[in-house]
Amino acid sequence: MKSLTVPKIDFTGGPALVTYVALVRVALYLIAAPNYGYFRDELYYLACGEHPAWGYVDQPPLIAWMAWLLQHSVGTSLYALRFLPMLGDVGAMFITAKLAREIGGGRWAMFLSAAAVLVAPIFLGLSQLFTMNAFDPFLWTLIAWLIVKLAQTGNQRLWLVVGAVIGVTLLNKYGVAFFLCGLLGGVLITPLRRSLIRPWFWMGAALACLIALPNFLWQRSWHYPFVQLIVNVRRGPRDVMLPPLPYLWQQAQMIGFVAAVLVILGVWFLFSQRGGAPRVLGCGFIAVLGLMMLLRGKFYYVAPAYPVVFSAGAVCFERFTERSPWNWLRPVYALVLLAVGAIVAPTIFPILPVRTFIAYTKALGITQQKFENQQLSELPQIFADMCGWEERVEIVAAYFHSLSREEQKVTAIGAPDYGQAGAIDFFGPRYGLPKSISANNNYWIWGPRDYRGESLILLNEGSPEKYKTMCISLTLVAQPFDPYSRPDSNRPIFHCRGLKRDLRELWPELKGWN
Repeated sequence: MKSLTVPKIDFTGGPALVTYVALVRVALYLIAAPNYGYFRDELYYLACGEHPAWGYVDQPPLIAWMAWLLQHSVGTSLYALRFLPMLGDVGAMFITAKLAREIGGGRWAMFLSAAAVLVAPIFLGLSQLFTMNAFDPFLWTLIAWLIVKLAQTGNQRLWLVVGAVIGVTLLNKYGVAFFLCGLLGGVLITPLRRSLIRPWFWMGAALACLIALPNFLWQRSWHYPFVQLIVNVRRGPRDVMLPPLPYLWQQAQMIGFVAAVLVILGVWFLFSQRGGAPRVLGCGFIAVLGLMMLLRGKFYYVAPAYPVVFSAGAVCFERFTERSPWNWLRPVYALVLLAVGAIVAPTIFPILPVRTFIAYTKALGITQQKFENQQLSELPQIFADMCGWEERVEIVAAYFHSLSREEQKVTAIGAPDYGQAGAIDFFGPRYGLPKSISANNNYWIWGPRDYRGESLILLNEGSPEKYKTMCISLTLVAQPFDPYSRPDSNRPIFHCRGLKRDLRELWPELKGWN
């Protein structure tokens, strides 16, 4: 009788080490997912999920579809909402390590590249929230890995898979277009350009366009609102825009400084390798970084491209330290990477209670990076945008229910931005409030919900003077204050009675896409 052989598990191999890194991220999710509260954009995406469509003013439709799926399955608790971003981050770690393996790395390269994704402040910050930014690193790196596989195997049919992933990525966020420009340039200057004379490349491109086409048609039907929004934002003072050198410093801070070593090594490695795929990936990264510097885009727009160079840099580092005199650098570098990451993590990931967080950041002198020119409260913008929402809804509900039943039926709750409106829509039902109205972004498309303007509760209104001539009467309802919220969220609430123009007639003039 033959004895059964039990497969041997390597607990120190590359896949095992990457799994340990991923488990740390899962533990962080279990500890911190419900801390502080819902983020401003999360509330908006949940509202978008109640209006499924092929497009929205300020983003493609994938995030809203995921919101709809959550609303119709496991629910929208903070644990449920932030489970998918955590999976996206874990997926990014595994595909980054897998890419490192494909381009010649061993267990150290796999471990270091995954660890760099884990501890980079930008990925800790973005992957904690239910936003499009949580999924781009995985999707971009998956595209890169598929291109490497295609080049290694010569299987031209993989262009169909590349095209499908690109189409889905375009439905997540349009920023991948900058990465694609670089990748296409890399294809043109490397042996991979032979693909251009074969049908599979063009079939893949057609498939990507086909998947993204409904969103393009939606944008076209509304006269390209995303373009209008970007133009409005660029004309205004909202975003932080830096010249090249400060921008590069911000990039190093964004990935945690220590990982910058992997970036430098990675760029050198990608352009020094023979064959097409590494140089294609290098062109993709340089294109994103260069175009964002040129256009002065938000610093985190470059973030999804970093796992690719983390992989390459980890392979280069592993090869450099193969010889015995340099072996000691591997554990030392890994320890420094993880130690610095552990110190910085509480400043960007909501692990600590609010007061402890404030004391911790003051003691260390570390602050979150600013990406918008917003006045700050005691908390940085990302955390401030997670505070005070339900409390403000409670204030509105208390006043709304003090009105007569007849007046309640005609009273609209108007919000100046999608965050305030999303808070009313999400928390309002438990307080017996109707859905809000707003002229901001996609709320403008959803319209005034048949309200005519007889009675309007106006949230967060910092300049009531403009309403004094528009309303028969204007009454101060409340002055909310939360020391942890953004200061511009602590503006007064007013009640406008008797809008002098029909709200439905006035609505086209109120459009605020910014």
